[in-house]
Amino acid sequence: MQSDLIVLSDLELVEKVKMGDRGSFSELVKRHQRSLLRLSSRFVRDLDFAQDVTQEAFIKAYQKINSFEGRSSFKSWLFQIGVNTAKNKLREMKRNTVDADEIHLAVSAKAESMLLHSALVNLLQTEVDRLPGKQKMALVLRVYDDLSFHEIAEIMECPYDTAKANYRHALLKLRQVFEQESDLKYWSAEVSGFITEITHRYIEVEG
Repeated sequence: MQSDLIVLSDLELVEKVKMGDRGSFSELVKRHQRSLLRLSSRFVRDLDFAQDVTQEAFIKAYQKINSFEGRSSFKSWLFQIGVNTAKNKLREMKRNTVDADEIHLAVSAKAESMLLHSALVNLLQTEVDRLPGKQKMALVLRVYDDLSFHEIAEIMECPYDTAKANYRHALLKLRQVFEQESDLKYWSAEVSGFITEITHRYIEVEG
């Protein structure tokens, strides 16, 4: 029964899929389609295109399911497929307005509550877009998808220390911009609070 699948872990569902149970893969899709769509949207900046990327990524995951050995979480393995799918489709489409390594970082509701003026929101978006592709990717996956650095390293296909270093460099660059931007002097407390919060949560503590 479908209801029985809900209590199974991702790894248990994967094993059932390998044995030919398509219903188990449908359960995996239900669990991860929203987060994968959100990730895809940050790459392609277009909802319809992001939906295509998400669908194609799930198809590839199903086709490659036998190659998944469980050394990483299913989610991080799926996200890696999603990232590569997005980049490949962007190259195929040859869109001049979006670079394959460019990620759009949307400001979360929690961040917006701390950034009280639109100048902060605009500055954050602008400066994140200026970050090197790997730094932006690490920032997105850590802050907005709440992944561990081990998972980020798997998705980025790089060593653990490299993933963590990319995130640290991205956050330090944003901190420098906020501290140096004279237009934000009236909101210095809010800026400091925002940077301090994500620094403590995502750098000092390994999730």
